[in-house]
Amino acid sequence: MFHKPSAMTFSLLAVLLVAWGAFPAIAQDAEKKEKPAEEAKQEAEPVTAAGGKPKEVEKPAEKEAEEIDPDDEAAAEAAEAETPAVARPVPPEPIQVYGWREKILIDGIENAIYAKLDTGAYTSSIHAEEKELFERDGKKWVRFIVTEPRKKDSPRVPIEAPLVRIARIKNPGAESETREVVRLAFKIGERKLRGDFTLNNRSNMNSAVLIGRTTIRELGWIDPSRTNLADKKIMR
Repeated sequence: MFHKPSAMTFSLLAVLLVAWGAFPAIAQDAEKKEKPAEEAKQEAEPVTAAGGKPKEVEKPAEKEAEEIDPDDEAAAEAAEAETPAVARPVPPEPIQVYGWREKILIDGIENAIYAKLDTGAYTSSIHAEEKELFERDGKKWVRFIVTEPRKKDSPRVPIEAPLVRIARIKNPGAESETREVVRLAFKIGERKLRGDFTLNNRSNMNSAVLIGRTTIRELGWIDPSRTNLADKKIMR
């Protein structure tokens, strides 16, 4: 005959049933904790290629900024042409207007010389003859003769100026040339300015001096239909 189960037996059975019912929940919690640990381990481990060597993770290609050679005027002008246009506020103060041809006084030269103000030219230039490089106090200088080749009996004035750089000029259909660049002080009307000038042969040009836009931007506005406005102080 079977013995009637005791109260202790029922208690043990109840504990076993409760434990059995909680087992799936405990297993699910353990699985949830295990997954993040495995994912973290995978992220920490380097990606390997064939042969067991670490495989480099490809990064997005970055576009390198193209460096512009400061001595290459054609490259500098092309880069300037690609610069996005930015609207600038009109200054409240009046701006002087100059003609496309003006007389300027260059430091070291007594007589005024006609200069063409050309926004199509990047750098200013001046007619120079008998150029000679030399050193002064450990720095490079240039000695040259300034004259107006298209003007009869034009005085030949020797000038000495520190060398700024050697520029490469690309001529259409020809090889590039190297030209000395010097900084000169000059006066136009009542304005006193300093600018970089390439030493050039302008014997076939009407003006011995050309003022480019790197200097014009500091000067004012240009009226392409008029000349000799500097002394008239026309404002806009």
